[in-house]
Amino acid sequence: MVDSGGVVVDVESLSKTFGTLKAVDGVTFQIREGEIFGFLGPNGAGKTTTINMLTTLLRASGGKAVINGYDIRKQPNEVRRSVGVVPQEYTADEDITGLQNILLCADLYGLPRNDSRPHAMELLELVELQEAANRKVGTYSGGMRRRLELASGLINYPKLLFLDEPTLGLDVQTRSAVWRYIRMLKEEYRMTLFLTTHYLEEADSLCDRIAIIDHGHIIKIGTPDELKATVGGDIIAVGVAEAEPDISADIAKIPLVKDVKKNGNEYRIKSEVGEESSIQIIDLVRSKGLHVTKISLTKPSLDEAYLELTGRSIREEESNKMDAFKQRITMMRARR
Repeated sequence: MVDSGGVVVDVESLSKTFGTLKAVDGVTFQIREGEIFGFLGPNGAGKTTTINMLTTLLRASGGKAVINGYDIRKQPNEVRRSVGVVPQEYTADEDITGLQNILLCADLYGLPRNDSRPHAMELLELVELQEAANRKVGTYSGGMRRRLELASGLINYPKLLFLDEPTLGLDVQTRSAVWRYIRMLKEEYRMTLFLTTHYLEEADSLCDRIAIIDHGHIIKIGTPDELKATVGGDIIAVGVAEAEPDISADIAKIPLVKDVKKNGNEYRIKSEVGEESSIQIIDLVRSKGLHVTKISLTKPSLDEAYLELTGRSIREEESNKMDAFKQRITMMRARR
C-alpha cells in the first residue's frame, strides 16, 4: 500500500479499448479524501467503463490507477475490499428480504455475521428501510430498491463509494431523497464518493469537483463554479425574423458584449452583464429595420459550460428517452 497523501483515487492515462472502439481514452484525474467527485457526461461517454476499471471489473487497456493506495492491476483484491459500489442496475435478489440481501453482500466480503447483522440493521435504518427489512425485495418500489443498493454498497465499511448514475430512472421526489443520503455520507460519515451522472442539477448540487467527459475524453475538471466561469458571461439568445443582413459585427460593438455567434436567424451573445446588453441589442435590431421574434437571458450553467467546452448540450429531455429504456432493462435484470 502506497501513502497517497490525502489522494484516494490517482488515475493516470487510463484507457479501455473494445476492438477498434476507444471507450475511455487516456483519462487522468485525482480524487481527494472526503470529496464528492463527479463524472458528468451523456450516455456512452465512458463513465461506467471508467468505474468498472477502477473497481477491477474490467481490465484496463492502458494507463494506471491507484485506489486507496492499492494498484488496480497488482492488488485487485485489496481494491475490492476497500471500496463500495452502487451500480446502475438493480442487483438485489427480489426473492429474499432486504436484510438477507445485505447479509449476502457481507458474506461475499467475508465479514462475520456477529458484525454484519447489526451493521446491516444500522444501514437499513440509515436509508429508512428498517420497517421493510424482512419484506421480500420483490415488493419494494424503485426508490426503495435504490436505497437498498446504497445500503448494500456500504456493508464493508468502504473508504470510497462508487455511485454509477445513482438516481437513473427515479422520480424527482425519490431522486431528492437519494441526494440527501449522499450528502449525509459525506458530511456525517466523512466518506469519499465518486459519482457518475448525466443530470446537470445532480452534478451541480452534489459534487465538489466535476470532470466533464465526452467520447472517452476528460474535457475539463473543476468546481461547478469554475466550470460555469468557462462560459465567460451571461448568454443572450436573440431570434430575428429576417436571416439577412447579418448584424453580428454591430452587436459585437455594444459595450459589455464579449462574443457573438449567428446560427440561421438566431444570435448567441455573451455579455458581462446580460440585463444591460439585452436592452441595447433589442434597440439595435429595431434600428436596422429588423424584428425580434424571441429573446432569452441565461446565467452561466453547467449545461452552458458543457456546450462551451464540447460544442453540444446535455439536455434532460433527450436523456429521459434513454432513462425509460434503461429502467426497463434494469427491472428485467432484477427479475432474473
